Amino acid sequence: MEDLQFKQALVVRLDLKMGRGKIAVQCSHAAVAAAEEARTGHYPWWKGWINEGQRKVALKVPTFGELAKLEKAARALRLPVYLVRDMGLTQVPPGSPTCLGIGPAPAASLDSLTGDLSLL
Repeated sequence: MEDLQFKQALVVRLDLKMGRGKIAVQCSHAAVAAAEEARTGHYPWWKGWINEGQRKVALKVPTFGELAKLEKAARALRLPVYLVRDMGLTQVPPGSPTCLGIGPAPAASLDSLTGDLSLL
C-alpha cells in the first residue's frame, strides 16, 4: 500500500441515519462525480489513480457541519470535490447533503485532510 500514490475519500454523514443500501448509493454517486472532477481538472492524478487500481476509503462524520467544513478545506487545497445532494425520493429530505467525494488526489494530501476521521 505504501507504493500507491493516489486515493479517493468518500465521507458520509451519520446524523441522517441512512440505511446501508442508501449509504452505498450515495458513496457511488460521490465516487463517480469526484472522479469526473479529477479527470477534467487534474488528469495526471486521475490517470495515476486509475492505473493503481482506484483506491478508495470510506469515512464518516457526525453532522452536516463537519461535512461542510471538510468540503471547504478540500476546495481551499484545490482538490477534486463533489458534494452529493439527495433527490429526496426515499430516506432523506430533498436536497440533503449526504456524502462528500474528495479525489482522486495524492494520498498525502487526502491524509492531511481526512487522517483524523474514522472509517465508516
